[in-house]
Amino acid sequence: MEQSFSRVGTSGFADAPLRILLADDHALFRAGLRHLLKDFGDRLQIEEAHNYDATVTRLSQVDDFDLLLLDLNMPGMSGMSAVEDLCALAPDVPIIVISVRETADDVRRAIDAGAMGYIPKSSTPEVMMSALQLVLSGGIYLPPNLLQTLPAANGGSTQNGSGGTDDQLARLTPRQRDVLRLLAQGQSNKEIADVLGLAPGTVKIHISRILRAFKVHNRTQAVIAAAAALDESKTEAG
Repeated sequence: MEQSFSRVGTSGFADAPLRILLADDHALFRAGLRHLLKDFGDRLQIEEAHNYDATVTRLSQVDDFDLLLLDLNMPGMSGMSAVEDLCALAPDVPIIVISVRETADDVRRAIDAGAMGYIPKSSTPEVMMSALQLVLSGGIYLPPNLLQTLPAANGGSTQNGSGGTDDQLARLTPRQRDVLRLLAQGQSNKEIADVLGLAPGTVKIHISRILRAFKVHNRTQAVIAAAAALDESKTEAG
């Protein structure tokens, strides 16, 4: 699902214009994002849309946006189906959902709909800028706070009658949970190896076992599945 955007480099960014469309119905929030995005320098070009129809219009008129920052709760939005429609309308424009909602299910559905990132509006400016840089570099951003409190390895699992996702979490070793947390932060295999003091081959083995535990096919699906498991575990515990 990862993409490569030629106009944007992985570090420092190229000198070409960086065109971003801010789609949010709150003028104050758009103003805050404009101020934050000034860190990209003079090459930054920002346009704004205050509802879904205006977003569609601008994407139809301009074919070289580098990024769409999308509020899920704008007037005219129809949930995740609107994300799918926008992805179909402008398949070369990476979309980052920015929302007040922070559940793992919302994140999963946004990524499944084609979004390249999901940033809670409660995020710090530093986290938001890191997320933007990751997506502009062709990666997928997921909020790491969803995985900050994974259950202990031998702490037991909450049985849900079907060998559910919390049982899958319990099958991970402490080291595999360390790898999973770093995956949630968008770290590459090499970066994970450096942080944990492991050989790259060992990291690949851990990731393969994580994918097998959650019965998924890639690292993004694994992170979302683990976050959903954590949400489910907290709900049942409550």
